[in-house]
Amino acid sequence: MPAKKKVNYKKLIEAVKSGKNQSEIIKNFNFNTAAQFKSHYLDALIQAGEAPEIKTGRASKKVETLKNTFVSKRGSVIINKILIADMGFKEGDQFSVRKTKSGISLRKLD
Repeated sequence: MPAKKKVNYKKLIEAVKSGKNQSEIIKNFNFNTAAQFKSHYLDALIQAGEAPEIKTGRASKKVETLKNTFVSKRGSVIINKILIADMGFKEGDQFSVRKTKSGISLRKLD
């Protein structure tokens, strides 16, 4: 994956706030596409503290570890207690289980 283009974020924000149009900014900063310009502009706003950082949905490695599960020697699937609580399940909940193209699906029964 190629390295991200280096851009002076302060100048980019100033160009947008000054009212320059998109095509002029793209030309001045040598962006290849409008999407590239918008991506850098968002990064500039985040770095300047003018926009909150967007959460990617990818959890930390600690949380990722909690998603690991295993099958016991009796054939039971063991899911971490913290993950169960995080999903809102409790002891005694019943599920239907079905095979899907991507793995298995659990559907809580009412």
